[in-house]
Amino acid sequence: MGQELFAIIDGATNLLSAAVRMGAPLLLASAGLVFTARAGMSNLGTEGVMLMGAFSGVVGAYLTGSPWLGALLAICIGVIFELIVAFLVVTARANQVIVAMATNLLALGLTSSYGRVIFGVSTRPPRVPPYPLFKIPFLADIPVLGPVLFSHNALVYLAFFLVPVTHFILYRTSLGLKVRVVGEHPRAADSVGVNVYLVKYLCCLTRGAMAALAGSYLSLGALNMFTENMVAGRGYMAVSAVIFGKWTPVGSALGALLFGAGDALQMRLQAMGWGLPYQFVQALPYVITLVILTGLVGKAVQPAATGEAYSKE
Repeated sequence: MGQELFAIIDGATNLLSAAVRMGAPLLLASAGLVFTARAGMSNLGTEGVMLMGAFSGVVGAYLTGSPWLGALLAICIGVIFELIVAFLVVTARANQVIVAMATNLLALGLTSSYGRVIFGVSTRPPRVPPYPLFKIPFLADIPVLGPVLFSHNALVYLAFFLVPVTHFILYRTSLGLKVRVVGEHPRAADSVGVNVYLVKYLCCLTRGAMAALAGSYLSLGALNMFTENMVAGRGYMAVSAVIFGKWTPVGSALGALLFGAGDALQMRLQAMGWGLPYQFVQALPYVITLVILTGLVGKAVQPAATGEAYSKE
């Protein structure tokens, strides 16, 4: 009986720890997505920016031997990507959905092509230095809580730290107020002196930095290498987490952890080998996402000016 109880506790601890790890990239991405979402902008291009971040992070680590320089390169590429996106949707007033889909396709093509150029054609992609594990002294030794919360790499801690930071910025600063007003009524914001274009540009650049950093977590914190299309829909899951959280940082964080738990559960089920086709098990986190979003139809109200191209008169 004692051994069975220990096995159950150990299994639950491993599952929760994996849920935190799987939820971390969604947390990082959602920290940037809430800004663009509240500013009335579509986030459907997040998948492509995360993929560019995953690729750039590995390239940086591969060329320099440092995962932190890889992370820096990923952030720079993400910001550059989003600068182009911001120009197209904010300045040129292009359709946001079309630009987002083009971003995703471009990222897939660039990473596939340049991956072969940089790493060569191989069945085994080169391994790179990963983000180091940092166990918080004393706290990491606490039973159950230690492995779940205090035995991860630095980006996991950063992801959780950003939740109260983004909440404070959105709801306790003048910048956050400007972001929210721009998303609800950009013309009213402009009438009181808010630079609508600047606010949207800043939100886009923030999204690019955080989404790219989230992508680098997947390649440098989880696999230590890059594989084609390795983001595998997590960009869309991050967008879903923000919708689940009703465009708030705390709610988005809860959604990210929930979807991360679904991802961890499907990996656990595959390891247990229940005889189910692996395709069914791998679909679990996406099924959870679909079910939750279906339940939110008509209940979650997005910012009033979402998707609208603003033009100053």
